[in-house]
Amino acid sequence: MKKTSFLLLVLAIVLLPLSNSFAQEGLKVFISVDMEGIAGVAASDQVRADGRDYHMARMWTTQETNAAIKGALDAGATEIVVNDSHGSMRNIIADELNPAARLITGSPKPLGMMQGIDDTFDAAIFIGYHARAGTIDGVLDHTYSGAAVYALRINDLEVGESELNAMIAGEFGVPVVMIAGDKAVCEQVTDILGHNIITVPVKEGIGRYAANTLVPSEAQKLIREQVRIALEKRGEIEPYLLLRPYTFEIDFLYSYQAAAAELIPGVERITPRTVVYTQEEFIEGFKLFRALLSLARS
Repeated sequence: MKKTSFLLLVLAIVLLPLSNSFAQEGLKVFISVDMEGIAGVAASDQVRADGRDYHMARMWTTQETNAAIKGALDAGATEIVVNDSHGSMRNIIADELNPAARLITGSPKPLGMMQGIDDTFDAAIFIGYHARAGTIDGVLDHTYSGAAVYALRINDLEVGESELNAMIAGEFGVPVVMIAGDKAVCEQVTDILGHNIITVPVKEGIGRYAANTLVPSEAQKLIREQVRIALEKRGEIEPYLLLRPYTFEIDFLYSYQAAAAELIPGVERITPRTVVYTQEEFIEGFKLFRALLSLARS
């Protein structure tokens, strides 16, 4: 055997266990699933458990989630975690979910729509998302709580649930690589998170309670295809981060909600409906935001 061939053989033997360990790490994907941005959904009674058409929207939500899971598997995912992120967070039909994924269901959860995310994930995907409160032609638009929040700004940047949740993922070093929802949320996410993120508009709003929508089966095909593509190009997308400290400014719907919020030490009321506070750690700022919403809704 030639000396060069022998050295290559030795090198291959040495590197083989290392290459296998890399392969075993696999691709870990986090999927957060809301409901207002699901194809076919346009009315509030479709996204409420007591609504006449909730059972249909619940089925479509589960099917879009399965489409995203299939796309992740197509891209080589070896571990997938799905977090049910709408309302009571008990919308996805568990026994109809693709068993390749694990499901986080129920509420309350410390990280809400992003419960389960940590620094072991390679990418995050948002399904069924919607535009922030006050968006023209945003289907069922709101920001985290339609009963309490008119607007949320972080470091002077107005954000909706998509951007807020992308910041949570960013704190763990995880990029959001794809979002599916209405056209309005896709445009907002592109403006803030950048043009590398893949967006899948499954419908276009006609006001707040009507939409021109893909039929669910076509939306599901598109989501599966685009999830695969997004995960394959995940290296081109950076986690989204703001510079610390983090200043949260909340415009409530009513003055009494701001009055309740200012009872918390460190929270300042700067207008009849607006409060502001600053935190060094983003996750702590987010948790305080959640606590203030609970006060506002009580």
